[in-house]
Amino acid sequence: MGQRRQSREIALQMLYQMEMTGLPPSEVFELFYQLASDNHNDEEREIPLQVRPFAERLITGVYAHRDQVDKMIVEASENWRLERMSIIDRNILRIAVFEMLYCLEIPPKVSINEAIDLGKTFGNPDSGAFINGILDHLLPEANKFREERG
Repeated sequence: MGQRRQSREIALQMLYQMEMTGLPPSEVFELFYQLASDNHNDEEREIPLQVRPFAERLITGVYAHRDQVDKMIVEASENWRLERMSIIDRNILRIAVFEMLYCLEIPPKVSINEAIDLGKTFGNPDSGAFINGILDHLLPEANKFREERG
């Protein structure tokens, strides 16, 4: 698994934890990493140092731009309120939209494909198609935003 893929998976888990606990990113980082180090014999929970910066960038970015990101998701998801989406799908979308807008070194299509894969891995059977539909709808708007910032 690539480092960015692993970072995205960690970011998804931390965003889920933030949503369930209401804790800010700094406290979630501390708790998440502490839990991982406490379980250092469990290779699945071990978090390599090199994947942490991108995971933290995603989390702090989603946290800082959440109003903008959520507004875009709601506008693109016809007949779906944010609260009706599963926590997993909602946070995968948040990660992808943040990447599409603010991670200029990552092509938006890569962010979309990564989000679809995360949905297939962590979501329900329909998550991949649901995520793809919303992000494809947002792609022109994201490209315009990137060009203006670029």
